Amino acid sequence: MLNVGWGSFLFSLFYRCNGELTFRIFMKNLKYKDIEAFVFRLWQREVSEEKMSPKETELLDQWKISVEKNIDTNHIQESKDRVLFALESYFIQTAIIDHPNGFRKYFYQIAAVILLLLSLGGVFTYNTFFKPDVYFAESVNQKVHLADGSVVTLFPGAELTVEKSFPADTRVVNLKGDAIFSVAKSKKHPFIVHADGFSTKVLGTIFKITQTGNDKAVDLYEGKVAVSYTGVPVTFLKPHQKWTNFGVARTAAVISLKKENKTNKELSSLLSLSFNDVSLKEVAEVLQKNYNIHIVYPKESADKKVTVDFAGGSTDENIEALAFILGFEVQKEKQTYILRKQP
Repeated sequence: MLNVGWGSFLFSLFYRCNGELTFRIFMKNLKYKDIEAFVFRLWQREVSEEKMSPKETELLDQWKISVEKNIDTNHIQESKDRVLFALESYFIQTAIIDHPNGFRKYFYQIAAVILLLLSLGGVFTYNTFFKPDVYFAESVNQKVHLADGSVVTLFPGAELTVEKSFPADTRVVNLKGDAIFSVAKSKKHPFIVHADGFSTKVLGTIFKITQTGNDKAVDLYEGKVAVSYTGVPVTFLKPHQKWTNFGVARTAAVISLKKENKTNKELSSLLSLSFNDVSLKEVAEVLQKNYNIHIVYPKESADKKVTVDFAGGSTDENIEALAFILGFEVQKEKQTYILRKQP
């Protein structure tokens, strides 16, 4: 784009009396590595039809293939169109005033030269200004230090994507896999982690995000976070609390995690549990696992959708509430709850 990627380039086109095109490019601001400057020089020679050695041609072709394989083609095409449009008036004024009979003859040569250079310049533009930074932890943990002072520890297999605009008014990153975030405090600039199907918003804290298949979880160690997940209300966590969906869509739970003073063993207790339009079969599986109970219900009701919030009640109270919503009566036998349709 002319005002961003190509704002540092000054194009100067001249025609000689014999019709030969001299193309000069003056680069300002952008600092390229030696190899990039060398390849740019090769490209310049190719465009001006100077004789190139077979080795130079081979190097140029290899470099073009290497840098263009990950380019966003839509962005490159938009850049080409915008630059040509912006330079159109310059072409017309220069060509018509200096060479009124030669403009049509050389216009397509000029356009071809610029398109060639845009293919290379588009690579620099995209990589420098638009292409996100992607961090990947292969076989060991990897620490990523972000521009705002936050530190992210990626677990093996995790991938963190950070846009070039980071940090902006809202600090946003994308995460695949598991990671621990130590977020630099800022009351004015929220930090948001977009994960697979849910997001975590903080102002400054330490927390861990875990994603294993459909199971999603956020463990909070310090500060406060807000977890957003499709189909359920936003959940606010306090230190030593965990948000999870138990691997079930449109489900959210908050678990208290505390260590026993004598044994230092971690004790967990379910503080809240919400289901929004979830099948009875899935609801029963979650309840059985977390309450260490067994639930029996009519098979024909397995796919019946349930919407219910359990907020700190006892096991008996929560099963009674579930039965009431379904229009069932409940009978308890030791650790087994039998749900039946009312007569």
